[in-house]
Amino acid sequence: MEMICIVCPKGCLLKADDDMNITGNSCERGLTYAREELQNPVRTLTSTVRVSGAALSRCPVKTRSPIPKKLIFDAMSLLDAVEITAPVEEGAVIVDNICGTGVPFVTTRSLGTSHSAARHCGLRAAIPCKNSVIPGDPGSSPG
Repeated sequence: MEMICIVCPKGCLLKADDDMNITGNSCERGLTYAREELQNPVRTLTSTVRVSGAALSRCPVKTRSPIPKKLIFDAMSLLDAVEITAPVEEGAVIVDNICGTGVPFVTTRSLGTSHSAARHCGLRAAIPCKNSVIPGDPGSSPG
């Protein structure tokens, strides 16, 4: 089996035989990576979930730490049913203990409500912001 090492920027071409003899690594980290990848491959999973009450319709999430590669599709299916409500802070736990791994999905950004996003980002909100002026909108005025 051949694989590219992703531990450092070198990208060594690693080769493993049936007896788990690894060649091609230029450092010990590559050897460790190859053994782990062959015995129990893991991945950090990134995705998005639906969010209501925010200027954006999706919130980015990720696993707090890597999970077994064989559970990726099961973990993704958990997110299909998730909808969060703004405001939400970065690092908030969205799904705890993914597939029995003890690893949670967490948000990777903070999202305010539509109201606060419009005030801070200059976006038009569904609920007008008090004292906001939206450029090009004659109906908005300070005061």
